[in-house]
Amino acid sequence: MTPRLDDIWVYLSATPLLGLTVTLIAYLAAFRLYERTRFNPLANPVLIAVLLLVSLLAATRTPYRTYFEGAQFVHFLLGPATVALAIPLYEQRAKLARLALPLLAGLTAGVLTAVTCAVGVAWLLGASRETMLSLAPKSATTPIAMGIAEKIGGLPSLTAVLVILTGMLGAIIARPLLDLLRIRTPATRGFALGVASHGIGTARAFEVSAETGAFAGLAMGLTALLMALVVPALLRFAPALP
Repeated sequence: MTPRLDDIWVYLSATPLLGLTVTLIAYLAAFRLYERTRFNPLANPVLIAVLLLVSLLAATRTPYRTYFEGAQFVHFLLGPATVALAIPLYEQRAKLARLALPLLAGLTAGVLTAVTCAVGVAWLLGASRETMLSLAPKSATTPIAMGIAEKIGGLPSLTAVLVILTGMLGAIIARPLLDLLRIRTPATRGFALGVASHGIGTARAFEVSAETGAFAGLAMGLTALLMALVVPALLRFAPALP
């Protein structure tokens, strides 16, 4: 930037609300593009917003800590937004009762597959111990995944990046993959998205229908709970990682 603009940015960056403002603007711009592409999953608004924000912070040489002083207000709302997912889930309570056993089986299989495949592939590729431990909880929602990674000796910051990438990838490929497998039931499609792609997948599921989103929200919460129990236990009984 020019010296004049650089001085203005330094002044504005001292205001915590700047981080909140640029976050909202970046997401709104990304969502407009998402709408213009007729909701093409490749134009995922979260991915585009992240790229816009990273480019802005890099161009202005703004430390992430400074940016997060304002963006933390959005981060705080993740809790209430997650709790609010109980509303559409309550409306599907009758179907949930009928599908309880299959959903439990799918949840267990999904969590075990996510953990073992992530760690196994990383081990085969020669990844470091910290990287493998950071990969293990990648299918849980970000705050819980970071807590698990810190507890088992991984790198929470790396885990956060991996969680976001996992969610974006799931949101992009879920629909064509489920169509290819001829899985049509909204509850099944939503639950699969929630197990594999946590919050980002759940947001994508709500764009399809309330039922799909409700089961994705259920899966996201249960996956986080089971992941917190399973990951430390698996690593405790697994052979020592290099």
